[in-house]
Amino acid sequence: MDRASSVVLQALTQATSQDTAVLKPAEEQLRQWETQPGFYSVLLNIFNNHTLDVNVRWLAVLYFKNGIDRYWRRVAPHALSEEEKTSLRAGLITNFNEPVNQIATQIAVLIAKVARLDCPRQWPELIPILLESVKGQDGLQQHRALLTFYHVTKTLASKRLAQDRRLFQDLASGIYSFACSLWSHHTDCFLQQIYAQDEAAALSSLERTLLSLKGNNTQARRGSCSHAECSDLCSRQVGSESTCREKLEKTIILYTKVLLDFLEYHPCAFIPLIQRSLEFAVSYVFTPAGEGVTFERFIVQCMNLIKMIVKNDAYKPAKNIEDSKPESLEAHRIKTAFFTHPTLTEIGRRLVSHYFLLTEEELAMWEEDPESFAVEETGGDSWKYSLRPCTEVLFLDIFHNYSQTLTPVLLDMVQNLQVYNAVGLAAYELFDNVDFDQWFKNQLLGELQVSHHRYKLIRRRVIWLIGQWISVKFKSDLRPLLYEVILSLMQDPDLVVRNQQTFIHFFFFWFKLLIMSGFRTEQFLPYLESIFGLLFQLLQQVTECDTKMQVLHVISCVIERVNIQIRPYVGCLVQYLPLLWKQSEEHNMLRCAILTTLIHLVQGLGAESKNLYPFLLPVIQLSTDVSQPPHVYLLEDGLELWLVTLENSPAITPELLRIFQNMSALLELSSENLRTCFQIVNAYIYLSATEFLQNYAESLCRSFCDLLKDITNEGQVQVLKVVEIALKVSPILGAHMFQPLLPAVFRGIVDGERYPVVMSTYLGIMGRVLLQNSSFFSSLLAQMASENNQEVDQLLGSIIEMWVDRMDNITQPERRKLSSLALLSLLPSDNSVIQDKFCGIINICVEALHDVMTEDPETGTFKDCMLMSHFEEPKLSDDEEPPTEQDKRKKLLALEDPVHSVSLQQYVYEKLKVQQALMGDQGFGVLMETVDTELVRQLQEFLQGL
Repeated sequence: MDRASSVVLQALTQATSQDTAVLKPAEEQLRQWETQPGFYSVLLNIFNNHTLDVNVRWLAVLYFKNGIDRYWRRVAPHALSEEEKTSLRAGLITNFNEPVNQIATQIAVLIAKVARLDCPRQWPELIPILLESVKGQDGLQQHRALLTFYHVTKTLASKRLAQDRRLFQDLASGIYSFACSLWSHHTDCFLQQIYAQDEAAALSSLERTLLSLKGNNTQARRGSCSHAECSDLCSRQVGSESTCREKLEKTIILYTKVLLDFLEYHPCAFIPLIQRSLEFAVSYVFTPAGEGVTFERFIVQCMNLIKMIVKNDAYKPAKNIEDSKPESLEAHRIKTAFFTHPTLTEIGRRLVSHYFLLTEEELAMWEEDPESFAVEETGGDSWKYSLRPCTEVLFLDIFHNYSQTLTPVLLDMVQNLQVYNAVGLAAYELFDNVDFDQWFKNQLLGELQVSHHRYKLIRRRVIWLIGQWISVKFKSDLRPLLYEVILSLMQDPDLVVRNQQTFIHFFFFWFKLLIMSGFRTEQFLPYLESIFGLLFQLLQQVTECDTKMQVLHVISCVIERVNIQIRPYVGCLVQYLPLLWKQSEEHNMLRCAILTTLIHLVQGLGAESKNLYPFLLPVIQLSTDVSQPPHVYLLEDGLELWLVTLENSPAITPELLRIFQNMSALLELSSENLRTCFQIVNAYIYLSATEFLQNYAESLCRSFCDLLKDITNEGQVQVLKVVEIALKVSPILGAHMFQPLLPAVFRGIVDGERYPVVMSTYLGIMGRVLLQNSSFFSSLLAQMASENNQEVDQLLGSIIEMWVDRMDNITQPERRKLSSLALLSLLPSDNSVIQDKFCGIINICVEALHDVMTEDPETGTFKDCMLMSHFEEPKLSDDEEPPTEQDKRKKLLALEDPVHSVSLQQYVYEKLKVQQALMGDQGFGVLMETVDTELVRQLQEFLQGL
């Protein structure tokens, strides 16, 4: 060994030491050598020397592998020279005889890393040498070459550039047949050796079979190996105690994965395999051939194979048969020929009578840990991996595609067996074939009332079955009977029945019973107290987070549906939620469920929700504070809770006002929650404009100015509506506080903002200022005239002219009336500019009168329909929600709003009278002559009788 190798070997040896005083300097030395020419050639020599310490060789491999990532690319800093890389590539594939499995795997991985960068252009000899080594007779060499072959093909298959993929496809085309022949050869060897009871040799052959199959699966998923050989593997009796059992199951699962991948990625190329795949899967899953041979994961894979073939859109003809592709017609022909009446009947019967039954393990789990058992039954993609959901999904797909054949089979089984699972899954398909109401009254209701302990399985399945049918076919008149049964079942001593119906089946009940058509609150109210109390008990009893979330979801649904009727029954829940919130500190999704419950609880309690503030306000504070990590999960629900809390608050409190400190950071996010943020700002203004604006208007104005620089037109409107509401609630303080924003509004009107909705909002804001804070309007007009070097009157004329011109942009009758009131407030005036625009002002007034005036058919007189004289509590139906405190505040505010308190008809009349008095009859007559005669006629018609 030369001196360089000795020095590196010594450093590697020291780097394996447990003594940090020795370890750290060695690591630093190795780090310095990483960029030195020849370092990786030394590492190659060290890990290829089988006489050296295993730990040292392992470390040499790791340093070599890390160096590939950092220095192998030509453009990398301190990149390896092309000469050294050529030498290293040659050295890596001189022999495949590594005796240590872990090191052999690492060498295979680092060869694959080099192959990803250099194969096939700079390393064309790699694949041929691997194939030649795989063909050798030496067992160790063959295994190591196969292992390397697998990692290389897996790595090359992962490349995504189009050119790389084409190169890999060319490569795969050349070696695919060889890979399949390897699979066949090693499978045959295994079968012979297992028959001869030579388990050691059989295990070695099986490992090579698995590696061959892995390599095949990475080759662009081009196809699959022989079904017959896999059938031999499946049918070969290998006991659970055999050393080959685990590896054999892995091989069989990988084989079915090859089929599934091939089917998913190349459905048309898979068509020649449909017949054999169906025969293979159905024989093992639905005939005696699989008894004693199959295992759960294999059954799931076979069922998924059948499901994907049945459901694949590429295998279905077009609605217009002439538009179908030939390959689709061929696939459909194969499926139709296979799924005969006897085959479908056997599949349907075996699914229902065998696979739908609870296993001994499931029954044991039910007894030992009922809550976990119930949670286990749920899951989005669990059908891909778990037997029970897999069988149910397969049943649904087959029944949907072959309902004409399977419906009579299933109805026949209903008469003889308890096939509730199947009838529930196929509810929509069986709509016309099952009289569910009669079945419920005559049989299911009675079965739910059987209290024997051994009958709990039937009770559980029946309650689930009703949940499936409730939105399909169930008379409203039967609901009270159902409520009685649910109440009884919720008091069942068996926890699983309670769990199942509450957070799975009962969740479906409430979700469907409460939101589907046919629900009547009066039917439900007699049971509300008992059911809500039992739900709360269940919430306290269960321990799983998922369970608590589902129970909370049901509770929220109940509160939302009965609204204020829930008030007498929520005391216990109100006391428990703070404890649950504290316990769920590490479970953000459970906290989201608590927030949702609080939202509905506040809506149900209305003004009484103020009693929740000691708990509620800190929850809102935390959920909407972007400096706190949980806000990522809680923000959306936290904002909704903040909003409903404000809407239902009877009065502002210092703590409620203080939470608004969170808002500036939220507005900076400019996220999809902006709309809710604006609603929250509006709610504060309605709740206590003076205190709120005095505390926060300055910072809010800064945030709005920043937002308006880079926001959509819709966003601009949302910002400006906040300003408009502030002016509506507090015309004096609102104008003062939002003064920095108003020049932009002014300029927008003068320049003729081209987006109608934005212009309408501009005019609404300016109308409020002009009508309700005229002195501020005058100062703003003077400020803008000075900034633009214009005369005040000239600028005023431009404003009125644009206002008249863009009146059609305003679509809301309230804003149209506001505009007419605002422009009329300029009268009486001897200002020549205003008199020059008199015709336009009258034009706007007449248009607004048409909008708001209704004619009394008996007297023929007109009345302003927007006038509100007093506040009345609305009479609500059972389905209507009562008004919130904010709704009441808006109503009281409307009583003071000129739009609703001033008669436009009377206001026009009075303004014209004082203008006439100012100018005299002759002068006023000349002024009126500037107005179109038809407009004058319409105006006189509206004003008659005054």
